[in-house]
Amino acid sequence: MTQLEISKKSEKPAEKPAEQWGNGLEFLFSCISLSVGLGNIWRFPYIAFQSGGGTFVIPYLIALLVIGRPVYYLEISLGQFTGRGVVKAFDMAPLLKGVALGQVLATAASITYYSSIMALTLRFLLASFGSELPWSRCWESWGTDCHDGNAQNSSGKISPAQLYSEREILHEVPNIDNGLGLPNWQLVACLAIAWLVIGGVLIRGIKSSGKAAYFLGVFPYVVLLILLLRAVTLPGAIDGIIYFFKPQWRELLNPLVWYAAVTQVFFSLAICFGTLITYASYNNFNRNVYNDIVIITTMDSCSSIIAGCITFGILGNLARETGNPDIGSVVKGGAGLAFISYPEAIAKFEYVPQMFAVLFFLMLFVLGIGSTVGMGSCILRVIRDQFGLRSPPIWKLASGLTVLGFSVSIVYMTPGGQFILNLVDFYGVSFTALILAIGELVAVAWIYGVNRFCEDIKFMMGIETGWYWRLCWRFITPGLMTAVLIYMLLDMSALEYKGVGYPTLAHVFGCFLATLGLIQLPGWAIYAIYKKRGQNGSCWQRIRAACKPSDTWGPANVQLDATI
Repeated sequence: MTQLEISKKSEKPAEKPAEQWGNGLEFLFSCISLSVGLGNIWRFPYIAFQSGGGTFVIPYLIALLVIGRPVYYLEISLGQFTGRGVVKAFDMAPLLKGVALGQVLATAASITYYSSIMALTLRFLLASFGSELPWSRCWESWGTDCHDGNAQNSSGKISPAQLYSEREILHEVPNIDNGLGLPNWQLVACLAIAWLVIGGVLIRGIKSSGKAAYFLGVFPYVVLLILLLRAVTLPGAIDGIIYFFKPQWRELLNPLVWYAAVTQVFFSLAICFGTLITYASYNNFNRNVYNDIVIITTMDSCSSIIAGCITFGILGNLARETGNPDIGSVVKGGAGLAFISYPEAIAKFEYVPQMFAVLFFLMLFVLGIGSTVGMGSCILRVIRDQFGLRSPPIWKLASGLTVLGFSVSIVYMTPGGQFILNLVDFYGVSFTALILAIGELVAVAWIYGVNRFCEDIKFMMGIETGWYWRLCWRFITPGLMTAVLIYMLLDMSALEYKGVGYPTLAHVFGCFLATLGLIQLPGWAIYAIYKKRGQNGSCWQRIRAACKPSDTWGPANVQLDATI
């Protein structure tokens, strides 16, 4: 968008100015708390475990450089330039506005199961205040399935932490062929508390969450470093860490590993969900975010690697204790892995393990707040942008989201809840996020145009965009994502959870979730073309017209921006 176009736009009445961060540090720490969240500490270790440890790390780091960092820069720049939420930001290319709507739906699905992880965290946190950690020893009710830490008597048995997580917290069922079961009232209560905290922060607005970000962004690193020091000193930890970094070269040709790496980058950095565009929309228009992006993405990748070292170090210790030489089979995978490996390490602390358990689960809960508040802010911003000055008060919107989110999230509190979490994660989030991400790159780099977008960045921040970013946005990033998507579709098998298949009805529900997100693409494209029906010309000319930025495209605070 040229300065002349901005000047013309400034003649129109300005929109109501949006909230802004108190200062640049609030934005930086808010992005850190959003990106360095449950996606790193909870999701990264179990995805790496499922994908073969070191086999996963190499594709992850490659995806971080050629997908994660370029898309992060793109979304931050786009949000800051427009000063609006993700849906309004796509006024630059109305033909692909469905990308934004699909991303909002994926974010809505994500916030439901992220809140359920917060509920599990809170349940473990409360259990940590006892005279001893309940997962530090075997219970009589577990029978002979539990190992006592003696390798000679532990072959083929399960750790106390895993049994406590599966039997006492989740009450997990072997399959969901006969239904999900009834929600556990203790977990439902913890879920209610989690949503009350999320809703409370959202009601206070962006300035309140910006102040909280200082704590949310720093505290987790303190706890992580303490756990890392303990994990690497456990007997057998080095074997697990070697497994984490040593790749199985043949598996690098497995497209599902690359698919897992790409989607994990989405979760780690919170890209392609609309949350970054929302956070950047509260920035000062001229803020140079280049250094912020380097800092945030570097810290994000480091936190993931630290979390991986902790988890696999503990798995190496478990392998030695149980006499199992195969670290890849020492525990079952799944989203609950973080609730097995980390508690196992904490239980081995010689002094006041309860205190460290409280710190760890408090850290996870804090990370959950940072992630879910970002998701909730994205959803609320879309609604407020849609209604403009007629938008309901923020407290009403946040309260409605809290009640609705809590109601939906109860399904994860059932004995079969982890099956549903895995299902929603794959069909409703990971699968659709990859396709929508490709659509986002096409919208910005090909329809709106890389050169025009780089001109906007120069006008906004006064810096030239290098060839690395231009090549990634136009060719490398969408090309790699498309290749991963095609190979994944060709080699995709039926979804499983811990090696257990899903009933047909569950797959039907999963396909419905995926369709709901992806149908936004053709649906809104047809609508955009239909709106151009009054123009003379062929269908192709109407399609070209639908590709041009709408009249509302441009910086939100036009009176200020036009004078820059």
